[in-house]
This record gives sequence, structure tokens and C-alpha cells, in this order.
Amino acid sequence: MDSGLTSYRSALDALFARTGATSKYGLERTFEFLRLLGNPQQRIKTFHVAGTNGKGSVVATLYALLRSRGIRVGRYMSPHLIDFRERIVVDDNAIGEQYVLGFLDRWGPSAERLGATFFEITTCMALDYFASYEVDVAVIETGLGGRLDSTNVIQPLVAGITSIALDHQEYLGDTEELIAREKAGIFKPGVPSVIGAMFTEARVAICRTAADAGVAAVIDATRLYQTSNVTLTANGTSFTVTHGAESADLTIGLTGMAQADNAAVALSMLHAAGSPWAVSLEEARDVLPSVLLPGRFQRVGPYILDVAHNPNGMKSFVATLAAVGVSHPATAVVGVLNDKDWRQMLSILATAADSIVLVAPPSAPPQRAWHPEEALAFAESQGISASVDPDFAHAVQTAPAAAESVLVTGSFHTVGDALLTLGETTL
Repeated sequence: MDSGLTSYRSALDALFARTGATSKYGLERTFEFLRLLGNPQQRIKTFHVAGTNGKGSVVATLYALLRSRGIRVGRYMSPHLIDFRERIVVDDNAIGEQYVLGFLDRWGPSAERLGATFFEITTCMALDYFASYEVDVAVIETGLGGRLDSTNVIQPLVAGITSIALDHQEYLGDTEELIAREKAGIFKPGVPSVIGAMFTEARVAICRTAADAGVAAVIDATRLYQTSNVTLTANGTSFTVTHGAESADLTIGLTGMAQADNAAVALSMLHAAGSPWAVSLEEARDVLPSVLLPGRFQRVGPYILDVAHNPNGMKSFVATLAAVGVSHPATAVVGVLNDKDWRQMLSILATAADSIVLVAPPSAPPQRAWHPEEALAFAESQGISASVDPDFAHAVQTAPAAAESVLVTGSFHTVGDALLTLGETTL
């Protein structure tokens, strides 16, 4: 990236070219970049959220609950669906194109010299933006893992892990225990630590890793805020939550069988932060219906779009489809990145879809693009009704002609490209 960039699009193209800029993992480049920026991470309060699935929902829930207090709140999430600016938001306003351009124009040469990656640069941009706008607090989502994720340069009020499942094994390890240890790397001495619903092996691994790091205790959100009677409605997910002697019936605007547990994680993190961050169940009852997040069981006419991008996420998507009673015949338009376990994902999805159209989302990075023809051969070998459409937009637009429901899933790229095809916005 050189300082002569004059257009937002050119600046973004140069930024995206930094994806995978180095094979050396670590936080050194991020810390050094932040030092050049004046260490903005030291000037803001934060909540830190990691997890295989559900972290976006927890971030959105924390953001809404904090916003309801009338304070200035930042939110950093990834990846985006349509527009890069979705990643960095303050009080429902996405970062401006001119700020992005100005940051990259000024600091691009430094990033180049450091060998900083796309995500490292973006994380530093977000922290710099939040500090410059003097947010009262920011909710920060990890990108990948935790221990070596570039967001792990913050000293948060509370750190939380939503769930553990197999994903990104090439970076995090090939067992849930190894992945749990990596994600537990965001837990730090003196910082309250929260975990959501997960299998015993992952829970034990997280607690041991936290103890080795000097963390006094790990809070189990499923015990602190116990959920029951989970039902899916036209307005989202309803459930009963019990916290000590207090109990309430709540509804969150997000639809999914896991959303009650995700809400428990968010409530537990605020509770662990203490005053003035904790919210009552009465406050939660008023705010949670407003929580929305594009691409999470999002309905657009006959379409249901969900960013399920690993087997565990696909299981949750299929469970939610069964709970809401999706109309049949149902056609799935699916595009998965080639480093995911797409065989297992297709097998799971086939239990809910009458037919599957395999597509290549245009925005998928070439080095991670899958081969729909290979997926078709697998589907046919398993007796799954499937076809390939080389024209992504055609597949999305024509699917309703032969189906009552159209399920768009497999990756953030697939859902984002479909939303763009349908004329939907995310800002």
C-alpha cells in the first residue's frame, strides 16, 4: 500500500491484498502498529468475545444492552457480509469511507514495513477509531482463535467464550480440546472470564488453561443465567431465564435454538463486569427484542439466509429449521469454502432440504474457493439430490420458482453475495 492511494476502493483492494501477508503468527506486529498509533487500546474499555459459533450473536446482544444505557458504544465484528464498513461501528453508524481511506493513506507504509496482515491492520484501525471517537466501551469479536488473534492485545473488562466446535483445525488444532485451549488464550489474570454451553472436554480444557494463566475462576453462563422453555416465534426466540431468585420470560430478536444460551453469555459478561454494566432481567426484557444481526436465520420473502459455515453451525441451522417448521419443498443454495468440512455440512443440510444447488460465491477468496463439481460428485455418491449452477445470481434468483423455501447457507460469502443479489443492505 503506498500513500498515493486516492480512492476508497483502491485502498480497500490494497488492504485485502494483505490477507495472508505473513505466515508468522503472533501479536508482535499488532502491538508495534498500535505503539505507532499511540496505543489506542489503552484508552478504551472493552468486552472481548471468542467462540466457534455464536460469538456474533453475543456481540450483537452485548452491543444492544450497552447501547440501551445511553452511552457511546463501539462494535468490532468480522467478517462482513457486503460492506467492509460493517466491521467497525459506533452507535449504529459504520466507520466512514473517508476515515478508512485516511487511515490507510497515512499508515499504509508502516503496515507494509511491519508485514501486517489484513486483519491486523483492520483491528488496529478499529481500536484507533474507537479511541478517536472516545467511546465509553467497545465490544470486540475475535477473528480466529484467541491466544494469537490480533484482538488479543486488549485488556478487557470481561472476556467470554461462546462455544467450542471443530473449525479452522489447520490453525487451532484438530480436537475440541486443542481448540478450547487456543480460545482460552483471551482469558487474563484479573479479568472476569465467562464460558457458554459446551461439552465437558472443552470446558475442562478452558478451565485448566485459564488456571495455568493465573485466572482465578471461570464463570459458567449456563449456571449463572439458567435458560429453559426455549421456543421459536415469528419475532425471534423466547425463553425463560432464572438468575438467582429472579426469573423472567424473555424474547430476543434473533432466531435459533442456541440464542437463549447466547443471551445467557451476554448477560453473564455484563454481570461479571459489575456496576455500571450489569443489567436486570427487566431491562433485558425491554432490549432483547431489538437485537438483530444480518445473515443469522434472516428471512427475506421465501429466503432463509444463515451463515452456518462449519458442521456444528449447520446442525444448529437445521435444528432451527425443524423448530420453525419450514415450508416444503425446500431448496438450498450452498457455497462453502474449501477449507471447511463441506462433506459433513452437505450431509447435515440434506436432512432439511429437498434439493441442493451448489454454487461458487463470487466474493470468496480464490485460494479458498471450493469446487462445486467435486461437491456434486460427493452428493450423488450419498444419494443427495443436487445440481451445480455456475451462475451464482441465477441460482439465487430462480430458486423460488421450484420451492416454497430457499435456504441460502454455507459461508459468510454465500450469504453476503445473496443479500447483494436480492438488493438487501447491511448498513
